[in-house]
Amino acid sequence: MSSNLILFNKPFRVLSQFSAEGDKSTLADYIDIPEFYPAGRLDFDSEGLLLLTNQGALQHIIASPDFKLPKTYWVQVEGEISDDALDKLKQGVELKDGLTKPAHAERIVEPNIWERIPAVRHRENIPTSWLSLQIREGKNRQVRRMTAAVGFPTLRLIRYAIGPYTLENTPVGQWNHITPTDSLLKEVTHFEAQRKRKTASPNRRRSGEKGPAFSHGERVAKRPARPKPTSGPRRK
Repeated sequence: MSSNLILFNKPFRVLSQFSAEGDKSTLADYIDIPEFYPAGRLDFDSEGLLLLTNQGALQHIIASPDFKLPKTYWVQVEGEISDDALDKLKQGVELKDGLTKPAHAERIVEPNIWERIPAVRHRENIPTSWLSLQIREGKNRQVRRMTAAVGFPTLRLIRYAIGPYTLENTPVGQWNHITPTDSLLKEVTHFEAQRKRKTASPNRRRSGEKGPAFSHGERVAKRPARPKPTSGPRRK
């Protein structure tokens, strides 16, 4: 059954876009459905959950930090993460672009997950550990900078959840159609109603001046034409 929302488990070293960029792998190598675009991004060297949609308002709600959908990451760091470092993450960490908001941080056992290709390089005689970190912001490479700031550089970063959506039952490199939750649909309805009220407000524009007739995310560049892949991962 199709829907206007897709959940994808992005592999390591895959760009969160459909357009080609050099010889780097992109979403086009895994997803072949017209008019779906990422709602937010996930770094090239990060793995895990990425949501895509063909609805502009839904794309805006998911991607915007203003709507505060929490994002949960599984993070492998160099060294045994200390209680002091976890406390600092919970309180907020000072970065070059400002203080982060308090995060939910806890030590976890190594999760039962897929092997990364290529594998993480470990330094001899230096242990590694895992933590779960939940944030509600979207600063550039925020999780990596946060763990480095408290003395534990990130070795592997997996986004496990966005709001109520998780990687459960979605192997790496595969995707599923999913149904937006009632709360997410309510946010979309509220956002669209606000947009209509602003558009209808008197004296918003000078007489005869016309503005854009599309909502955020609805006008996006068309994907370049490309041949359909002759082979690829099995899709659900």
